[in-house]
Amino acid sequence: MARRDMFDDAAAEARGIIAPSSSIAAAMSFPLDAYLARIAWTGSDRPAPDAGTLDALILAHTIAIPFENLDPLRSRPVPVDAASVTDKLLSQGRGGYCFEHGRLFADALQALGFTVTELAARVMWNQPEDALTPQSHMLLDVTTPQGPRLVDVGFGGLTVTAGLHWEDRLEQRTPHGAYRLLQRDDYWWLQSLVAGEWKNLYRVRRLPMHGCDYEASSYFLSTHPQSIFTGNLMLARAGADRRWTLFNRELSEYRADGSVARRTLPDAEALIAAVQDLFGLPVADQPDLLARLRALATD
Repeated sequence: MARRDMFDDAAAEARGIIAPSSSIAAAMSFPLDAYLARIAWTGSDRPAPDAGTLDALILAHTIAIPFENLDPLRSRPVPVDAASVTDKLLSQGRGGYCFEHGRLFADALQALGFTVTELAARVMWNQPEDALTPQSHMLLDVTTPQGPRLVDVGFGGLTVTAGLHWEDRLEQRTPHGAYRLLQRDDYWWLQSLVAGEWKNLYRVRRLPMHGCDYEASSYFLSTHPQSIFTGNLMLARAGADRRWTLFNRELSEYRADGSVARRTLPDAEALIAAVQDLFGLPVADQPDLLARLRALATD
């Protein structure tokens, strides 16, 4: 490669015009058949990379693979490289948090022929609008023939279960609620309609990020004593017409008609059963996890 060509490619990669070589390699080696089996995909083995396919994949992914923090709960560092994420979420039948869901879904989309740009957002949930928060959340900007879409399969109980148009102030319905984007200066603010009120989820700039950009955030969030993920059990999963969330012992079911059922799990057995049966996460033969769950049940 000529020296000028080398620097031209590097500049194009930095601007997101061409996919970084690591992403290309991940897409080429990605176990697509195993992923489609994991999400119980019933469509074509190699669906067209368009908006309809994207929405169907998002819904299948969020129904099949839960959001979970069982490793941070035990202060275990969460690696976010492709091999580690694929092993955990596919081979082990686990879930994960935003970096893991984002990595897996980005690699799956690229293997199917989508063009994907990885982004990082500043979480604004329950924060004042002038708060400066770190870029600690991963999401995707996905190109389709019908236009680019914001894609986020890893925002816990408010995970977006369809692609969103990058359009200012457009209310957009998904299978699990309404969202909208607000463009303010160089940031896009994502909001969700919660109990009739628009709530800020995060703000994001459409600037390309790469896998290495998420490593420090994941290490902090999965190990630091002040991280919300190390001090609390946080699970979420979508169903066809509802969502479930579990925060420590507080189990909530959000239904399509807007009703919410909440209950406090009474003891360790009920908590362990919910983790295993409702959220589909393996807990047997993990004595440290069982001990942590039992401790939570007595707090």
